[in-house]
Amino acid sequence: MLKIEENKSLKTFNTFGVNVKANYFTSVASEKEILEILQSKRFGSMDKLILGGGSNILFTKNYEGLVIHYVEKGIRLVEENEKYVIIESSAGEVWNDLVSYCVDNKYYGIENLSLIPGTVGAAPIQNIGAYGVEIKDVFESLSGIDLETGKKRSFKKNECKFDYRNSIFKMELKGKFIITKVILKLHKEKEFNLNYRDLNNYLGKANKEKLTIKKVRDTVDKIRTNKLADPKRFGNAGSFFKNPEVNETTFLDLKRDYEEMVFFKLDRNKYKIPAGFLIEKCGYKGKRVGDVATYNKQALVIINMGKATGEQIKMFSQEIQKAVFDKFGIEIIPEVNIL
Repeated sequence: MLKIEENKSLKTFNTFGVNVKANYFTSVASEKEILEILQSKRFGSMDKLILGGGSNILFTKNYEGLVIHYVEKGIRLVEENEKYVIIESSAGEVWNDLVSYCVDNKYYGIENLSLIPGTVGAAPIQNIGAYGVEIKDVFESLSGIDLETGKKRSFKKNECKFDYRNSIFKMELKGKFIITKVILKLHKEKEFNLNYRDLNNYLGKANKEKLTIKKVRDTVDKIRTNKLADPKRFGNAGSFFKNPEVNETTFLDLKRDYEEMVFFKLDRNKYKIPAGFLIEKCGYKGKRVGDVATYNKQALVIINMGKATGEQIKMFSQEIQKAVFDKFGIEIIPEVNIL
């Protein structure tokens, strides 16, 4: 029998540590329990919010509906040959635990995504990425439940509409589908992506024959730990904004004024530039307003210093957006889901 809690605090269910409440809250650990909710006379038609690790969400108010916290865990080997493995993970698994499993078994492909907070189910929604790798690079398929029809549905890679920190689950199917299983295809032969500048600085000159997957993972952990704020110390959701893409004219103007700016060329007339750099040049690195601030080691991270409300964090983020647009004429878009 499902346990439905009323007037439930969500403070420990979001990494910003914002103290809001849900009218109703339940933890589910199977597709059967999801269907039980959907078939319920009381909760079937109620607004629902699917919550994983709460690492990419900013609550600005109480949620007047049912929060479904998906907690099913489990990792299994689906297929294996000499070159690759296909693994299936339950959506409730902690993403970093899946990374550990793959590293321990020398399955190559997601070691660069180490220490990204959140659950496996949230990973394809956001198309998580770091250090030159995105989940779409190893993605095979996923399955779950359509919340409107109550039917099970699967999605292959080309159906997910993956884009930079985006997917169909963040757009057309936002709030309409709950992911329960994710399937990834990983390499058994040694294969690393060390092209990202920070990672290349550490490992670019390493002996590739002797380099291990554990060494790459440990290096990623070291870089992230040195650069990003620990949610256990300061409430945050990691990178708050997406890195903007600009045309060649805008890029050349910026590069002329800021020779030190790093960038990534996407195609002949499109460049991705770091939002953190733009924010820092606007004087916001380490800036604090009340209990909200940008992290002093990475301006892209907005942190809750203690008792900030979601609305205060949102207003601070909008202030940053305005400052960047006023100075550079560039719009930076939140990566975080704001409710």
